[in-house]
Amino acid sequence: MHFLFWALLCLILSCKEASKPSSVPEWSNNHSVSYQKEINEREQLKIGVYLEHHKELSMSMTSSGLRYQIVRSVPKNPPGIPGKTALAIVKISLLDGRVCYETDSAFFEEIPIDHNDRESGLNEALKLMRKGEKAKLILPSHLAHGLVGDLDKIPPLSILLLDVELMDVQ
Repeated sequence: MHFLFWALLCLILSCKEASKPSSVPEWSNNHSVSYQKEINEREQLKIGVYLEHHKELSMSMTSSGLRYQIVRSVPKNPPGIPGKTALAIVKISLLDGRVCYETDSAFFEEIPIDHNDRESGLNEALKLMRKGEKAKLILPSHLAHGLVGDLDKIPPLSILLLDVELMDVQ
């Protein structure tokens, strides 16, 4: 009987101990900022390694972190304009070469520039491109699908490689 009393007392005390709040600090804005900085630094290192292994790429970088290279230039045509619709062929891959999405070659994607739910890096690039141009893009995760991916073929925190051909702007 005494044994049962002591066992029950130990069980009650251990439950109270387990229910005490942990000493883990609460998440703050500073934690969010430092976490995002760390992710960005890691992604920039990955992109740097990728570019070291792909010397044929000579990419420019925008202030947002988008890296792009126009591989077929058409300087006489006007650039994409927000509010217009881009007709494009797009291939989206991961840095390891796995293709996630690809436009059917018999059709063009209609992408309203700046008024769509596509990758923000793609919208930025379409405004830099001119009708008839082809470009290669590298989108850090914050310009692609971010922390969660697209919940289908693009994993969380993925850096994307895009091949884009801007066929027309209407």
